[in-house]
Amino acid sequence: MMTKTEGEALCRQIVEEARDAIIFADRDGTIRLWNKGAESIFGYRAEEALGRSLDLIVPERFRGRHWDGYRRVMDTGVTRYSEGLLAVPATGKDGRRISLEFTISLLRGEDGEVAGAAAIVRDVTEAWQREKALKERLAALETRVSGLAE
Repeated sequence: MMTKTEGEALCRQIVEEARDAIIFADRDGTIRLWNKGAESIFGYRAEEALGRSLDLIVPERFRGRHWDGYRRVMDTGVTRYSEGLLAVPATGKDGRRISLEFTISLLRGEDGEVAGAAAIVRDVTEAWQREKALKERLAALETRVSGLAE
């Protein structure tokens, strides 16, 4: 049987070494946890991300909507995204657009109040691009077939 200390060390290692990004932001949206998966996906080292706002990865045009929702979730302790995957765009350090899917968990302090949100994030950019290209090809083929039928 593992000791509590060994278990905690194992948990830290699982989080740190995960290939998916594991991010925790406090009530104010300040990044407090940023693992190696987050470094790989977004391009920011932990030292660059920790203590910074989630604006670091939220595209500028979506920030208003993001912060409205984030504040509402922190105030109410309720999110409609606790059950399924959320798909959103993000921005990497190099400015490129990244397509993400993630799950979110609200974490609470000892007082029961929401302390912030943890997300497990996967980069699905390549799959999103393949699907977009297939949809475009299908639309072009449907147009050609419909033109032949006329």
